[in-house]
Amino acid sequence: MRLHELKPADGSKKRRHRVGRGLGSGWGTYAGRGRKGQHARPGGVKAAYFEGGNLPLVRKLPFARGVGNAWRKKTFYVPINLAELTLFQAGDVVSPESLVTHGLVKEVTDLVVILGHGEIDRALTVKAHRFSATARQKIEAAGGTVEIIKG
Repeated sequence: MRLHELKPADGSKKRRHRVGRGLGSGWGTYAGRGRKGQHARPGGVKAAYFEGGNLPLVRKLPFARGVGNAWRKKTFYVPINLAELTLFQAGDVVSPESLVTHGLVKEVTDLVVILGHGEIDRALTVKAHRFSATARQKIEAAGGTVEIIKG
């Protein structure tokens, strides 16, 4: 295959409709706008909530009070299940740095939460920002230790 033989796959490129270009085009006369009415006129498309001049539903509903602060800093945790800690050997220290090297977490600065899904059969020292209650119980039952990272 040569460079001049390249062409797009069949059906991947479609020509645009040139509306209002005569009856023979198939898009003449009303140019796809129907006959009369608001949508046939220039500037006739109104906002999505416009209800013909009636009071829109979103303005009829009572105000949402006490929803919360939209500017509050939200914290997101990367969840790691106990089943994923089988990559580590007995006696290893599981920290955000080691999780990054194993590909379980993208960045060292990510907040990590250890969840209790799965089983663990080796003693590990696990350092994370949060632990679920079942994860803490299972790690300590296997002879490991749990350390909470501040910040």
